[in-house]
Amino acid sequence: MSLPPPPGPRTLVAGIGNVFLGDDGFGVETVRRLAERDLPGHIEVVDIGVRGVHLAYQLLDGYDTLVLVDATARGEAPGTLYVIEHDVGGGSPSPAAPALDGHRMTPDAVLALLGTLCAGTGAEPPRRVLVVGCEPASADEGIGLSPPVSDAVPEAVRLIEELLRDGEPSVAQASTAEAPTGGETG
Repeated sequence: MSLPPPPGPRTLVAGIGNVFLGDDGFGVETVRRLAERDLPGHIEVVDIGVRGVHLAYQLLDGYDTLVLVDATARGEAPGTLYVIEHDVGGGSPSPAAPALDGHRMTPDAVLALLGTLCAGTGAEPPRRVLVVGCEPASADEGIGLSPPVSDAVPEAVRLIEELLRDGEPSVAQASTAEAPTGGETG
């Protein structure tokens, strides 16, 4: 019989992406493999896929940390992994409500929706949001990851486990409004 998770900080690791668009399935495949690992009870691993609205509502349950796992095009070689600390900075939600197309919500749109939902419900958003991304080779229609992205999945699982142990790999800073693109390594 397993014990319930200890009270206190909870972490949600969410895989985002569309498995029918090649390397866009990186987040889904990574969390599938991460879920097979032995993780502490306060860490939940979910395959969100393209259901961003569901993620926003799940976050209302109260998580201290959110780790989003997604294909992230930043101009580096395919298979390059990134850890980006999302600036949650207590800013107010953007005046324009995010488009509620539940199958095409970017992580920024999910977080903007979450801000709106939290403002309306009194819930608290996660204090820390990290994005573990992988440079895609192709997001064309088709099932299966390209070789460089497939090869990056086990390393991404190790990287996420390190982050969950409070390891501090180098983290590139990005804000919700303007994420740096290209030419940077983290």
